[in-house]
Amino acid sequence: MKIYSLTAVLLLFAQLTVAQSNILNAKTVDEIGKKTQAEIDKDNDKPLDYGYVGDRDILMGRIVWEIIDLDERVNFPLYYPVEVDLGSDRIALFEVLARGMEQGKITEVYSDSYFTAKKTLKEIQNARIFIDTTNAGRQQFFTEGKVDAQYIDEYKVEPYHVSDFKIKGMWYFDKRQGEMKYRLLGICPVTPDVYTLNTPDNMEYIELFWVYYPNAREELHKHRAFNERNPQMSLTFDHVLNARRFNARIYKEQNVMADREVTAYMRENALNQLLEGDRIREKIRNFEIDMWNY
Repeated sequence: MKIYSLTAVLLLFAQLTVAQSNILNAKTVDEIGKKTQAEIDKDNDKPLDYGYVGDRDILMGRIVWEIIDLDERVNFPLYYPVEVDLGSDRIALFEVLARGMEQGKITEVYSDSYFTAKKTLKEIQNARIFIDTTNAGRQQFFTEGKVDAQYIDEYKVEPYHVSDFKIKGMWYFDKRQGEMKYRLLGICPVTPDVYTLNTPDNMEYIELFWVYYPNAREELHKHRAFNERNPQMSLTFDHVLNARRFNARIYKEQNVMADREVTAYMRENALNQLLEGDRIREKIRNFEIDMWNY
């Protein structure tokens, strides 16, 4: 039984191999990362489908908003690599979302976490890119009627500008299976406002856009996050996020006070804000524990 179990585990990890999997069998550099025809024919690699959950199956549900601090080491796989020249298989989570929107593969993009106002691709690009003219360029325009390229500055929100990711999800108790589960609903990169990039000391951070997560799963499944323990056995971004392989703190929950944030009633006290987030998490977790106490 131990041998069979070990074999099953190895087969599971073999399916999670990153694009460098063919590095030992490739005869030319071009073959590295490419699957053989036999592998392509048998390939059914796709995101794991969510099971259907009826409204009557939810005994208790609570929507929470969390923030993932990318300065924490455990969250580094969601931040790096900030350079986008490592190949299409090694790009940051922010770049995966941005390219998916540009290519039309991620279409459910909104301006808020309640998914009420949709954002167009042009609006997203305007929020990422800001073109400004220097004072010397303005003087040249007034005197000569033109502006040389050297007097035009372009500012763009890049992956290294992302400070946090905000996520929205629902914890719910599935009475059919008798357990607490989590379903990710939205993800949002927190970046500096592009109009403040030219003032590093006074940058203002904003929610750049909110992506309805189920719409982005296919694209996130195509790209993999770096695995520090074993780079050849990395996981997809979809797996990392759904399995909650990150650290996050709750900053808002669904409540009667118009879903007010923790900072609205725990003001100017960072420690109490962290403790309040932990209290909300424990309240949700204790519901499942209390279900089995008589």
